[in-house]
Amino acid sequence: MRHCPTLSSILLVVLTACTCSCEHLLMEDDMEATPRTTFEYLWKKVDEQYAFFDVKQVDWKAVHDSTAPHINDKMGKEALFARLSTMLNTLDDGHVNLISSFDVSHCPSIYQRMQEGHNYNSDLITEHYLGYDYHTTGGLRYTGLHHDSILYVRYSSFSGSASVSQIAYVTQRYARAQGMIVDVRQNGGGEVQNVWNWLTMLPTHGELLYTTQIKRGRDHDDFSTPQAVHAPPNNTTYKPYAKPVVVLIDRGSFSATSFFALSLRSLSSAVLIGDTTAGGLGLPNGGQLPNGWYYRFSITRTLSPEGENFENGVPPDEVVHLDATQAALGIDNIIERACSIIYNKASL
Repeated sequence: MRHCPTLSSILLVVLTACTCSCEHLLMEDDMEATPRTTFEYLWKKVDEQYAFFDVKQVDWKAVHDSTAPHINDKMGKEALFARLSTMLNTLDDGHVNLISSFDVSHCPSIYQRMQEGHNYNSDLITEHYLGYDYHTTGGLRYTGLHHDSILYVRYSSFSGSASVSQIAYVTQRYARAQGMIVDVRQNGGGEVQNVWNWLTMLPTHGELLYTTQIKRGRDHDDFSTPQAVHAPPNNTTYKPYAKPVVVLIDRGSFSATSFFALSLRSLSSAVLIGDTTAGGLGLPNGGQLPNGWYYRFSITRTLSPEGENFENGVPPDEVVHLDATQAALGIDNIIERACSIIYNKASL
């Protein structure tokens, strides 16, 4: 499932804007809902609140000046929607959307990058790894590899259920395995709570995972004081999974999956392999435009403990690309590399 955006996230933004937003209540009663007014309002909101102008290297004033000549008060709603969508798409951010009753904008460049350098072959996984007799617990599909010496878990969306008890059940079912592979390639994101569920089932000791800041002022570099986010304590009901864990990521890993990848960089028990994620580490917020449409865009930024901004993608510990020749023979060389890492770590 893609998260650029998912339907559930769009509905949440709309619902939040309809029920909780003070912006509509505070909007001037006499503000005309003309195309020009709507354009200027949206441009200004992004200018004052968007979090990634530096990372995206976007001259927002230049975007305004190039868009303004195409906005006039006689244009139809579809034409206005198209122009505003094009303006927002210059931000190259999968968490940026314009939402109307007749359409929802999305960033095509994000989709394109998620497919480029494709590092995941679903047919290969089904036919030669998961098989057709795999097990399913919540949103987790899993099986044993190499005569059950490796636990392979395919987690295709963080919107799929992955409670602590479900993760514990899966690992206990393959208690004799030497380690676990968690495959989140092409996982477009979902519920951040599921990220924390996974983390509580890994050995953690309060490690600093990342810091987060919210855009607080009108200047593009005006952010709040960084807030540190540490690894959660281990679950007290179930033992943490102390065996080696290798997590597979690629350019299709977005949003919550990037938070998962970033968090794992601080944990010694986990290794990330594959390709750089698609990013999406900013949390979006939104509001209502004068003409009744809704918008959302990223208003926070997340930095690694070293201060690195991975909004455009979290890199793996080891880069491994899918080998087409081996794939044609029924071999996913990324999974096989993960197995080797687990065997090496288990033998230490």
